[in-house]
Amino acid sequence: MSVGTIVAVCVGNGGVPKHPVAEAKVGPDGLEGDRHRYHLHGGRDRALCLLSVDEVRSLEADGVRVAGPGAFGENLLIDGLDFSALRAGDRLLVRADDTPIELELFDVREPCATLRRIDRRFPDLMLGRSGFMARVLGEGTLRAELAIERP
Repeated sequence: MSVGTIVAVCVGNGGVPKHPVAEAKVGPDGLEGDRHRYHLHGGRDRALCLLSVDEVRSLEADGVRVAGPGAFGENLLIDGLDFSALRAGDRLLVRADDTPIELELFDVREPCATLRRIDRRFPDLMLGRSGFMARVLGEGTLRAELAIERP
């Protein structure tokens, strides 16, 4: 079992960046208040974008200036979960108060050219450290400091 912590929950009007919120309701269609500019960026198979703190630190080490949580369009910034061991089809469990929320990793996030405004080397520089897209298999409220685990 691998356990991590949600560092930030981020929503936006489409594109990047997204912005941290104190909490947000989540269901099969994603986070309440989160929008997508392009239809392929959302939907039930791509309801949430997950990114690890380790991936962000790796990008910073390559000289990318990070403007804070949500800078890369992620919905959940996660610390302590070993993303290198994750694969499409894996399930994650968020310990959200009385109701655990189950997520299913759909696919590796494919970074797009929208990210180029962060760094001209994107999207290529982000390959292999871009996070995952996930389905939401329940409903509940997400916020920072909740545990997230791969059972």
